[in-house]
Amino acid sequence: MENTSASAFEEKEQKSHATPHHHKARRKNWFVKHKWFIIPCVILFTLILVIWVKHADHFTMDNIQAGLNEDFIVFLLIGIFAQLVDNTLGMGYGATSTSFLISYGVPPVVSSMAVHVAEMFTTGASAISHYWFKNINKKLVMHLILPGVAGSILGSYLLADVIDGTKIKPFIAMYMIILSVMIIMKGLRKTRIKKRTKRLGYLATFGGFMDAIGGGGWGPIVTSTLLGKGRDPKYTIGSVNTAEFAIAFASGFTFMILGGISGWPVIAGLILGGIVAAPLGAYLVNKIPRKPFTVLIGLLLIYLSLQTLKRYYFGI
Repeated sequence: MENTSASAFEEKEQKSHATPHHHKARRKNWFVKHKWFIIPCVILFTLILVIWVKHADHFTMDNIQAGLNEDFIVFLLIGIFAQLVDNTLGMGYGATSTSFLISYGVPPVVSSMAVHVAEMFTTGASAISHYWFKNINKKLVMHLILPGVAGSILGSYLLADVIDGTKIKPFIAMYMIILSVMIIMKGLRKTRIKKRTKRLGYLATFGGFMDAIGGGGWGPIVTSTLLGKGRDPKYTIGSVNTAEFAIAFASGFTFMILGGISGWPVIAGLILGGIVAAPLGAYLVNKIPRKPFTVLIGLLLIYLSLQTLKRYYFGI
């Protein structure tokens, strides 16, 4: 009993004499441990503040009331559905939201810009949710971020400043069909033995580029490849979605610099829908029957893309 009391007293004495250096190290360790939660929160708060100050004239009561119409409800539902798909399958936010928006009549450039600006918020919420549910492989995230950001900035520049948005519409629709086939193939693929993934940088660069220029593709390209190598679905989906926060931020910021922001009802609907659905999607990642859901989503996106092609070429 005396030994226990003595050791407790010594431990208390050591804590009372802890140097400022020890306290600083403890705070640093706490930040390192929780950085995947802290960084998205800080960036999201800063982003909201910057957009609110810079575009304050868009957020008057008259504009807000005018924007709360049937179109906004549609964009909100698209945001909810796309985020559930993305957080559950680890892919499909861009493909799902872009396919629905273009089929609803939103121009490709506006669709891609709205999706990526919205993703600056929704992927932040997704990263926080995956951190909360311990779905993140930090080493994988760090390997994906920098090359993914480089590809994303290049694709955003080409779409915003070089490519004709009207002429690219059928190509985006065909690209969405290819992504949808990739999603279906992922759903039908059998579990593979884990292999080492080589050239992660090239994969991330290509995924970021195609995601920016096509309005989607980061998940179908990167997640599908990694899962095809036999990686654990929980950590692959959580890590790729977390890295997507940086990719979306880079492309959205590039669109903002080159062309400004337009289509606020689309952006607001996608953001609100995505934030609402993010925690539920992170929870469902290991709960939902993956194969039938994946195939169903792929078939739905193919149908929407075919409808877009039909309207473009035949006007019906």
